[in-house]
Amino acid sequence: MPSLKLLRNLWKRSEARAFPLAQAEILTALQARLQEASQRRLGRSLAVRHVDTGGCGGCELELQALASVVYDLSRYGLSFVESPRHADVLLLTGPMTHNMKAGVERAYAVMGQPKWVVAVGDCAIDGGVFQGSYACGNGVTTIPVDVVIRGCPPTPHQILEGLLMLLEANATGG
Repeated sequence: MPSLKLLRNLWKRSEARAFPLAQAEILTALQARLQEASQRRLGRSLAVRHVDTGGCGGCELELQALASVVYDLSRYGLSFVESPRHADVLLLTGPMTHNMKAGVERAYAVMGQPKWVVAVGDCAIDGGVFQGSYACGNGVTTIPVDVVIRGCPPTPHQILEGLLMLLEANATGG
């Protein structure tokens, strides 16, 4: 026999929660700065190749939110590409499992210049909750990392700010 609480919850309407929208003026300013920095540094949009090196999937969900109607990644002059040969940025998430080390090193090796590496999330930086596991190392250690974006997981806004920081820091040279 189902409990009374279960029956009440089945017939009760769920509360609609509003999606936390970023402030429009902040996003507009961020968009302008990103476009200016990518045009100044590269003369074009910034191409990003994302590689999940193992993990819980939280950072991947936040990256997917970047392409949603709320953030709309393309309006910032950023795009995800399928091949590291076409990428300017290698964006890594996860604690870098032993099985993924060779693949990440190969992806980094085939990237053209200029190339940058961004470690997104605590797992990619130092292993996060997976630190010391038998299956993975302590984050990205086999290739040079240019920017780290802390968080578990970081918000889409933090990821955009990290990419902007990367472009602005490298605006005068590689």
